[in-house]
Amino acid sequence: MSKVPVLVTGGAGYIGSHAMLALKDAGWSVAVIDDLSNGARQAVPDDVPFYEGNVADRALVGRIFAEQGIQAIMHFAGSIVVPESVEDPLKYYGNNTVATHALLSAAVQAGVKHILFSSTAAVYGAPERVPVAEDDPKEPINPYGASKLMTEWMLRDASAAHPFNYGALRYFNVAGADPQGRSGQQGKGSTHLIKVAVETAVGKREQVAVFGTDYPTPDGTCIRDYIHVSDLAAAHVAALERLIAEPDENLVLNCGYGRGLSVLEVLDAVDRLTNRPIKRVLEGRRAGDPPNLVSANQRILETLDWHPQYQAIDRIVGDALAWERKLVERGA
Repeated sequence: MSKVPVLVTGGAGYIGSHAMLALKDAGWSVAVIDDLSNGARQAVPDDVPFYEGNVADRALVGRIFAEQGIQAIMHFAGSIVVPESVEDPLKYYGNNTVATHALLSAAVQAGVKHILFSSTAAVYGAPERVPVAEDDPKEPINPYGASKLMTEWMLRDASAAHPFNYGALRYFNVAGADPQGRSGQQGKGSTHLIKVAVETAVGKREQVAVFGTDYPTPDGTCIRDYIHVSDLAAAHVAALERLIAEPDENLVLNCGYGRGLSVLEVLDAVDRLTNRPIKRVLEGRRAGDPPNLVSANQRILETLDWHPQYQAIDRIVGDALAWERKLVERGA
């Protein structure tokens, strides 16, 4: 299996930067494009070629392909906040679907052979059964999930017509930070529970809002399948290796641990690690949130050479907390 040059879109962002580091650690040649709308330039090491710009810029993307000899893409660039997608759906169809169309068109023209797409469990909507498997119905309940599903369809149809293969990795709830402290979640105004909770723990926020306590779950709060960002990054490297080894095969894989934790269970873990309870404020349900979303992850375990290393919630929260304390030290 040859380690081809890889373009990481959104590589200055949260998940993209961890995937870029995982590729670099494994000896791949990597370049990054990011418009820095939600990324940080310092997340990309100085020895990684960096291009500031949008993936919808066909001329810029074409130049990157030529200059770096790109043969594979890991595509993370996009918008990811569920409530915002309900309020501003056109932004999400623009950033997640239309921009990917431009990127994909440039990739086909340049002869890029492998594309790995950052998809989401939101494509399932509020599933009738949990754990939810890859072939279960896709009925997104918010524009974020719908925009990602449309992109999956576009990749499927384009790969049938052009000589490339693709992978769509459907993330469940990504959290944590690089265990070596090189990267973590930096975006302002995050709505991700663990990020909000550790920001509260270090004094950046006064409280954590718990959105909905009347869901049909054991403690009334939403249940999610949390996956450590470094395990997810390792899954991307393994998926790219598979795409290269099996060029006639496409991949659609859930990325999760196959177990769920409620909002209150996650907050209990934060309290446990800090020995100081954070303030919780109970509020009404938030638009677009399904009650229970947990992955059936047999397919990824059977398909890829991937072995999660950081599954314990205390490890996920602990790494997120260590990163947040590092940001405080930097004054960020």
